[in-house]
Amino acid sequence: MIQHSLGFPIETVLMFIVLALAAIIIDLYAHHNDKPISLTSAVMWSFFWIFVALGFVLYLYIHHGSEIASLFITGYVLEKALSVDNLFVIMALFSWFAIPNNYRHRLLYWGVIGAIIFRAVFVIIGTGLLSLGPWMELVFSVVVALTGLMMLKNQGHNDDIKDYSEHFAYRIAKRIFPSYPKIVGHHFLLTQKQLNNELAKPENSELINKMPKSALYATPLFLCIVVIELSDVMFAFDSVPAVIAVSQEPLIVYSAMIFAILGLRTMYFVLEAMQQYLVHLGKAVICLLFFIAAKLALNATDHLFGYGIIISPTISLYVVLGILLLGIIASVIWPNQTKKKDMRR
Repeated sequence: MIQHSLGFPIETVLMFIVLALAAIIIDLYAHHNDKPISLTSAVMWSFFWIFVALGFVLYLYIHHGSEIASLFITGYVLEKALSVDNLFVIMALFSWFAIPNNYRHRLLYWGVIGAIIFRAVFVIIGTGLLSLGPWMELVFSVVVALTGLMMLKNQGHNDDIKDYSEHFAYRIAKRIFPSYPKIVGHHFLLTQKQLNNELAKPENSELINKMPKSALYATPLFLCIVVIELSDVMFAFDSVPAVIAVSQEPLIVYSAMIFAILGLRTMYFVLEAMQQYLVHLGKAVICLLFFIAAKLALNATDHLFGYGIIISPTISLYVVLGILLLGIIASVIWPNQTKKKDMRR
């Protein structure tokens, strides 16, 4: 077999690309309109994306063995878990920008495309840095631990209303394009002709003579997706080091992250419906980050000082799944009492 520079046969690389592209095409065909995605549909599509990932796991198991398959599953589950916090941020953005339900999956699609590109850049940089030596593993360990501490500090502040008009990406976008305050179909940008057609409508008469001359105008959809993309870049700084801690093979890291990310669009709608019941999942994610930080530190000190303490891929998988399961069980046993009271009113 011809070996690829990523450390795997070219057949494995092609299998990943073909499987991912085929799933994306099917997803785009099924969600090409602006109809809201129901919870039932979101659940079914979430299972579809899980089965796609499991298909690649099976291929890895048959052709590369159980250890490689375990590394992929651990990275996949970890990225899914870490993405929960990112999805909560997106929920807050959709609420602040007043994005209708039927347009949310379109914004999530472009968010996923951006995430695919950003992850590729960060995985290349991250794996390249780790190749410099064990000391970089200690640096990554600190980064992951600091992320866990930041999330721990922000626990209990998820319900605070944030003013995204002060967000850096929002202010930059408004400097480049004058903004039109109303959503116009699924348009991200409006031409001067389209703006004139909107201003001609009676309900928009108060905006006449208030819009400056420009070739293009940003709608709330555009402003929202710009903030989502920059937020995801910041999120990648946290998630990529954590997944790289599982494996330093670029293909394993990137494929695990991509298959997890591709299912986020439908996972968003499931999480939106279930967020009031998964109140302790965030704490489980924080525990995961501290575990990954410890795994990186132990691996680095073993290389530097020869302690011989290395957490195997199989043990890592069991720990990741176990912590997430405990978070779900804790949410069932100790639900959020405040939200329960609010529901009874």
